[in-house]
Amino acid sequence: MTRRKVTFQPDPTSSTTTTTTNASTDTHTRNVSHAPPADGHHHHNASATIPIPSQPSDESKVHLISTSLLIPGRGEPRRDMTVMIRDGVIHAIHPTSSPPAFLRHHSLPATRVPVLLPGLWDCHTHFLGTKSLNLSEVVTTHPAVAGARLARNARDILLSGFTSVRDLGGYAIELARAISDSGLPGPHVYSAGAAISQTSGHGDLFDLPVDVVHSRLSTTAPTNPASYPLVLADGADACRLAVRLVTRRGARCVKVFTSGGVLSILDDPMRGQYSAGELEAIVDEATRAGLAVAAHCHGKPGILAALRAGCHTIEHGTYLDRECVDLMLAKEAVFVPTRTVVKVGVDHPELMSPESYAKMLETAKHHRAAYRLAVRSGVKVALGTDLGVSAPVENPMALGRSGGELAYAVTDGGMTPLQAIEAATATGPETLGHLGAAPKSGQIREGYDADLIAMCANPLEDDVDLDDSGGGEAGGMDLFKNPKNITHVWKGGVCYKKP
Repeated sequence: MTRRKVTFQPDPTSSTTTTTTNASTDTHTRNVSHAPPADGHHHHNASATIPIPSQPSDESKVHLISTSLLIPGRGEPRRDMTVMIRDGVIHAIHPTSSPPAFLRHHSLPATRVPVLLPGLWDCHTHFLGTKSLNLSEVVTTHPAVAGARLARNARDILLSGFTSVRDLGGYAIELARAISDSGLPGPHVYSAGAAISQTSGHGDLFDLPVDVVHSRLSTTAPTNPASYPLVLADGADACRLAVRLVTRRGARCVKVFTSGGVLSILDDPMRGQYSAGELEAIVDEATRAGLAVAAHCHGKPGILAALRAGCHTIEHGTYLDRECVDLMLAKEAVFVPTRTVVKVGVDHPELMSPESYAKMLETAKHHRAAYRLAVRSGVKVALGTDLGVSAPVENPMALGRSGGELAYAVTDGGMTPLQAIEAATATGPETLGHLGAAPKSGQIREGYDADLIAMCANPLEDDVDLDDSGGGEAGGMDLFKNPKNITHVWKGGVCYKKP
């Protein structure tokens, strides 16, 4: 395919004009506000396609977006297309030069952009509200302080082009309510609430006395168990209770640690955590609640145990080998490699303890090869970063810096640019499983949510000439590293960002 550069020209027209949709029209407006609807709610609708009337009524919430290049999320790009949004849902897609009959004689609000994509998904985040990578801040940070910090993070994430996130241990259940109820700018959030760990596991806080940790984080805590981003559960019955507690809290998925980790001080990433019976209890209880289980695992024992128990996504997967990959394919599991945290962690030893940095260096030696093996073998991959620090976006571990994951999927994972975009869009909802929890999102298709982003240039091109793009070996995919290159963001058909 011959590649040509697409450059963004700011709209010189008035902010109030409209477009008559006929074959010769190419004018546009920006008449959608940054603010959510007046009632403070985002009218999120993921239901089946509503029939489009032959003549849309004046009061219908209808908007057109025309683009020089449409990248649908799954499938080949299409040139010179127009997308019709009605009531927050994509209701029609057609060549700009050939509008359907019912649109040819109607003046409708319209926006023209160079490149249009589905809103991006970050499938592994942590909405902790902490200022550093010290896990003990989880219990020393007051939830009100954490929430105030996270409000800024939610906005940063949305404006960087990520319209949906999966939170795998944090306060995002509560944050999602604030986004829905108060009109706080932020992405759609699908949270696990408290990530489930055994005592002495990756979710334990080794620098605090065990009785202090249990008094706050255990399923036996005297008040509000599982209300923090972590919960300790020991034994099959306690594991079932942990799942029920996060379900009661409002979880949209379940997170469990099946191996040691990097930031926890004493446990070994190579070693498995939780017995088969405990993991089976977690998965059984989650399945009964209609929730998919995400498994944090680095070492092979933890990966295999998670897959055999029925966990749906493998997070990190540092020591994946052929046996692991074959079982992932047989189980139709999804791999979320979280390359960003590895790349940033290796480059910034000052962000973690010496013990954690030593583990980071050791796991980093194997992670790239595991990632590429999974991609070559056809394992389904969804992109996630493992970012979770509430800090200004200049901090390399800050929430809101997720775009680099797409570039790393190309340079480190061995994906094509289109594969990387699919992993960051269409595959995202699949991390929530096949039990009815997944939204109709991540693709530009009729009947899907109107979660969309526009870019200033074509990310599929090899040569991109833009300042501050973070240009490198990923070519146009490096555009995603800088939120400035995302010119528009629509969530549920509402525009939150425009030039």
